[in-house]
Amino acid sequence: QVQLVESGGGLVQAGGSLRLSCAASGRTFSSLAMGWFRQPLGKEREFVAAISRSGGSTSYVEFVKGRFTISRDNAKNKVYLQMNSLKPEDTAVYYCAADTNAPGPSITRTRRYNYEYWGQGTQVTVSS
Repeated sequence: QVQLVESGGGLVQAGGSLRLSCAASGRTFSSLAMGWFRQPLGKEREFVAAISRSGGSTSYVEFVKGRFTISRDNAKNKVYLQMNSLKPEDTAVYYCAADTNAPGPSITRTRRYNYEYWGQGTQVTVSS
């Protein structure tokens, strides 16, 4: 079992920044590829960013490229999502997720069904 706890959400004005954190426990963190997803109100959960087990590979959905950065600290068992230049359309519940079966240390995956464990989510609201 993997437990994931997100933090760092909140209310921010458009153009501002937030840094989300996700603390993992229950399994060796370096064995997990990690991802961030988000779910706007009334919409489906969507992929935002992913990072490989090694931290050497990352993937982003097109609409956050250049604004969001995913990173991890394997010594602290944490993954982060730095979000800059936030827009009102970034408003959503953000979820951290763990992929226990990524087929290599440099693999990132973007599909929800690849992630077995999920956090409870943290709300991000961007006002215009």
